[in-house]
Amino acid sequence: MMKSLSSSNRTAFDVVNIVAGLGLLVSPWLFGFATETYAAWNAWIVGAAITVFAASALYAFYQVEEWGNLVLGLWTLVAPWVLGFSAVTTAHWVHVIAGIVVAVLAAGNIWSTHNRPFSAA
Repeated sequence: MMKSLSSSNRTAFDVVNIVAGLGLLVSPWLFGFATETYAAWNAWIVGAAITVFAASALYAFYQVEEWGNLVLGLWTLVAPWVLGFSAVTTAHWVHVIAGIVVAVLAAGNIWSTHNRPFSAA
């Protein structure tokens, strides 16, 4: 019998998204691209938003937080090209990795809540 994600798995995913959000938030200082205006401001704002959405999902699970993090994850993934800092290698890779992690985990949570497999009775 297959099961959808349990609440403990969902909690683990949200904790990982909090870590990813905080990592993105501090990355301009940690990796030295705080002077790259678009890259740094995007990391600060989106990192804070991801962290808040994931923390909110821990408090009370609503799908809006997961959809929000899915959108933020996808934005973070494409931001280096859209905002024009893809040539700043460190900022580029920080955004791509954080974007993939956040988007995949949020999509997994969304998929799990909508696609519960049939259980054998």
